[in-house]
Amino acid sequence: MRNLFKSLRALGPMTAALALLASSHAAQAANPLELNFGLFGPKYDGRVAECERALPTIATQFQEKEGKFWNSALVITGFGRIHETAFRPWQSDNIPRRYCSGDVMLSDGKMRSVHYSIIEDGGFAGFGQGVEWCVTGLDRNWAYSPACRAARP
Repeated sequence: MRNLFKSLRALGPMTAALALLASSHAAQAANPLELNFGLFGPKYDGRVAECERALPTIATQFQEKEGKFWNSALVITGFGRIHETAFRPWQSDNIPRRYCSGDVMLSDGKMRSVHYSIIEDGGFAGFGQGVEWCVTGLDRNWAYSPACRAARP
């Protein structure tokens, strides 16, 4: 074996690589049992809740985030002008999402805009629908920066 490596070094790096490739075994095709056996992908139905169904979740998560991580007493006191901005804006084989926007009134008296998406099978461990949201001007960790653009389609 030592003589093989010594002789390959003498040939040069390119010739040595070609010699190693030529001496390797040929690839075998998968047998029929190995082809996609047991690999069942998700079957999305496109059943995503309406925009209004996510509002209690957003209000609860906003209050928790502000209180726990930013030591703030801000809460959402009301929603307005809630409307859908897009539904499945990309190819049909992507995870179905409904994008929505609207206005929120906060406990400090300021009106801000909220952008969010409702995701099929996007809940905890893929069960239920998940909600990702961003309140413009209060994205303190810049998760959807700039100005909540990453929360929109």
